[in-house]
Amino acid sequence: MNIRIGNGYDIHRLTTERRLILGGVEIPHFLGLLGHSDADVLTHAIMDAMLGALSLGDIGHYFPPSDPQWAGADSLMLLDQVNNLIQAQGWRVGNIDSVIVAERPKLKPHIEKMREKLAGVLQIEPNQVGVKATTNEKLGPVGEEKGICAYAVVLLIR
Repeated sequence: MNIRIGNGYDIHRLTTERRLILGGVEIPHFLGLLGHSDADVLTHAIMDAMLGALSLGDIGHYFPPSDPQWAGADSLMLLDQVNNLIQAQGWRVGNIDSVIVAERPKLKPHIEKMREKLAGVLQIEPNQVGVKATTNEKLGPVGEEKGICAYAVVLLIR
């Protein structure tokens, strides 16, 4: 069996003018993430990991922020397109391990829903999608609540 491993990362600034979407789930919070699409850092990190595993570049190549067609785009729709791209090359997601770094809000109540949504788009089981949340212990821009970031590792199998 052939395998490939990819690593992804994304960060966006927090703003009062946007909703907070993580893993395709809207999280009740007074701040949201600023970005060209819905700024879902978790889904973006997963897409970058999938693309990176096959040396296909990053999401900016496929969904450039300079292209108005992606303004406000639902990142789960973009994830579906990336999944179709890797499946067309004979690959599928074996599993995902990811972590969201945010001081607030508490994300534990939303993690199962994130896993379900991501798994549904990727046509895998929720137990193949690991999502964890932690803080940055008030250090750096994430710790100062200026942004939220996410890391993801994806195993692709053929």
